Amino acid sequence: LGITHASLEIEDTGALPFVIGARIEAAVKQLQSINKGWIPPVIDQNRYETGRERFRFSRLYLPGNSPSMMLNAGIHQPDGIILDLEDSVAPEKKAEARILVRNALCQVDFYGAERMVRINQLPAGLEDLDEVVPSYPHLVLLPKCEQGSQVIEVVERIQSILKAHKQGREIFLMPIIESALGVENAFEIATASMSVVAMAIGLEDYTADLGVKRTQRGKESLYARTRLVNACKAAGIQPIDSVYSDVANMDGLRKNVETSRSLGFEGMGCIHPRQVPVIKKAFIPTQEEIEKALLIVTAFEEAEARGSGVVALGSKMIDPPVVKRAQKTLELASKLKS
Repeated sequence: LGITHASLEIEDTGALPFVIGARIEAAVKQLQSINKGWIPPVIDQNRYETGRERFRFSRLYLPGNSPSMMLNAGIHQPDGIILDLEDSVAPEKKAEARILVRNALCQVDFYGAERMVRINQLPAGLEDLDEVVPSYPHLVLLPKCEQGSQVIEVVERIQSILKAHKQGREIFLMPIIESALGVENAFEIATASMSVVAMAIGLEDYTADLGVKRTQRGKESLYARTRLVNACKAAGIQPIDSVYSDVANMDGLRKNVETSRSLGFEGMGCIHPRQVPVIKKAFIPTQEEIEKALLIVTAFEEAEARGSGVVALGSKMIDPPVVKRAQKTLELASKLKS
């Protein structure tokens, strides 16, 4: 860090080296303006890549300044782990948290989960990128996104950082829509860059922007959710639903996820590990759904082979949209097996 004369006293309470390093670096940077940092090496367990079509059924939010919560998060097997620099971190802790997240990306074993970082709302989020991008996050979440130009600004900043560090890899983006303006610009945001692989909705901020209360039934957000799903499907990316904030109400969570899937969402946020299995189970096709889809597709293929334009399953006629849904179910089941 460029410090040549200093006295350092550490009270050992069991903190890991990457945490101690982050605390020291943050303290030094508070005392004097330096750009240097100590970036720990990437552990072998974190040298896995991600992909555009990767499943994102569940993504678990973790406060960016709570290393103890990061250490075992991967054990719960979420599809993605989000190290949050936005809402869960107090303003006076932001600088320290971004250093801690940077180090955690390198040193914490996330057990194969997609490594995600939610940066702060622009322009503050650009400083977050400077710190965390060199440490190999798979995906960056862009909160309170309202325009495609914000996506482009983030993409350009990421590319500049990667070039400076001579890293030739891709970091994906997931904009989060949290306002009325963002909802109206959903398709523009979804298609702003090829780096966008998914788009989420944040209903707490969205309903606050409308001046209404978020309810269990969700009528107040139905338009926004369906608008976002439609924009994502048109753009060929994954629509991701908002978190369910009542962690004690598991029955309410199950009903909420069922509604989410019925609207066309392909994943949902989690704020507690106990929500992960419930959410994942809801988005994965059941054996009964797979078997029914197989019967429909088989009937379609047999009718096609006969040169018949009429598809029937028993006494029931099968329309083309039903066949298409069945094909998508089988495709998803096949991907899950592989």
